[in-house]
Amino acid sequence: MDHSPEGVGVLHNVRVVGQKYKNLRQGVVMHVHIMGICGTFMGGLALLARELGHQVTGSDQNVYPPMSTQLQAEGITLMAGYLPSNLDPRPDLVVVGNAISRGNPELESVLNLGIPYVSGPEWLYDEVLLHRWVLAVAGTHGKTTTTSMLSFILEHAGLHPGFLIGGVPLNFGVSARLGGGQFFVVEADEYDTAFFDKRSKFVHYRPRTLILNNLEFDHADIFSDLAAIQRQFHHLMRTVPERGLIISPTFEPALDEVLQMGCWTPVEHTSIEGSGAVATWSYHLLEKDGSRFEVIHDGQPAGSVSWGLTGLHNVHNGLAAIAAAHHAGVFPERGAEALSKFQNVKRRMEVRATISKITLYDDFAHHPTAIATTLEGLRARVGDARIIAVLEPRSNTMRMGIHRSTLGDALIAADVAMVFQPPGLDWSLEEDLPHADVFTSIDEMVLVLRDLALPGDHILFMSNGGFEDIHMKLEAALKEKPFS
Repeated sequence: MDHSPEGVGVLHNVRVVGQKYKNLRQGVVMHVHIMGICGTFMGGLALLARELGHQVTGSDQNVYPPMSTQLQAEGITLMAGYLPSNLDPRPDLVVVGNAISRGNPELESVLNLGIPYVSGPEWLYDEVLLHRWVLAVAGTHGKTTTTSMLSFILEHAGLHPGFLIGGVPLNFGVSARLGGGQFFVVEADEYDTAFFDKRSKFVHYRPRTLILNNLEFDHADIFSDLAAIQRQFHHLMRTVPERGLIISPTFEPALDEVLQMGCWTPVEHTSIEGSGAVATWSYHLLEKDGSRFEVIHDGQPAGSVSWGLTGLHNVHNGLAAIAAAHHAGVFPERGAEALSKFQNVKRRMEVRATISKITLYDDFAHHPTAIATTLEGLRARVGDARIIAVLEPRSNTMRMGIHRSTLGDALIAADVAMVFQPPGLDWSLEEDLPHADVFTSIDEMVLVLRDLALPGDHILFMSNGGFEDIHMKLEAALKEKPFS
């Protein structure tokens, strides 16, 4: 590898074809129809397909920002619901999202009409990743943020990477682009691929650089236990070449077990400050809330980060991103400089509004660990100010009650906890969350929040869905509230 002064790594057997990448069908413009287009992954594919020059349409049942507005802004036609009529005019290719199952009327028409179809990960590899240096970010938590950090570090170094991210990074304003160089950064999800391919999405990506952030039990709708997820992570590790790199923390036993299943690739570890663990990458906190820290590489200081993010989870995410960028040829000092300009991702502790000194945040956290670390980061930032946590347990795993015994502890850092009970929840919130106020009506939650909120409060909304626009409803209600 060539570590030039500009921090550009050169992989000689990776074909670079200039600013635009032709598709593998010799530049033929196709009508590509995407089923499940408003999911973060499938929406990103839509942007890439459009950039490749294809005509792109898509259908989805659930449409909400930021993906819906991003697609509409790009002029991509969205169709509500899954209907056979969505296939008229007949597309050349249908890309099928993993939320689409047999019995779906539109999918049944695809099969009956004999329209060619592929999974999203398969399309991504064949059309975009095949001749790129792929840097993948996997793990239960922090994938979107870490992928965004890594993409921005490479951008800051002048490498103009392509990327596909499960969110919208504020530094770029879009969730996906082809880029103009050899590098492509992808958020590597362990969820299944499609109705006809039950392997994890990430086994399709063939990364050269792989970040393993963490590993806990999740996605209980498709995995029976943690061991089942570990097997998929091991399958991913099997695809990383001998001349590649795996970056893994020293403080994740579940990942250590995956590495022990067999590893044919060099591993660089990240560690927690003061843990005593031997690691290539560590940090020294300059502020206890994580807003400033020094990067330590091979025991030596290698740049410092001063940014608007807080929480040790973000420090760990940033450290892994700097390590991955270093593998691509970017010096750690350059990576730290980039992170000091990093603006985070939409719906990751995003400030939605400030009304009468009351701050409203929107966050994607939906797993107890992510909820706890998000609240801890906010607590470190605001000190003794009152935090009101408002949660929608919307994920399939949460709805099944898998995390019912740990959810209450995850909310401890909040002064007040409110939880919305969606229809069809398989467990009782009142029984398992005795210290939280439970609501079955969003409008009622808004009224209670309006009356409760005082200047100086921090109200944090957490959901992996649209949460029925509760943020906007509360913002409007607070604007009408008289404060003495």
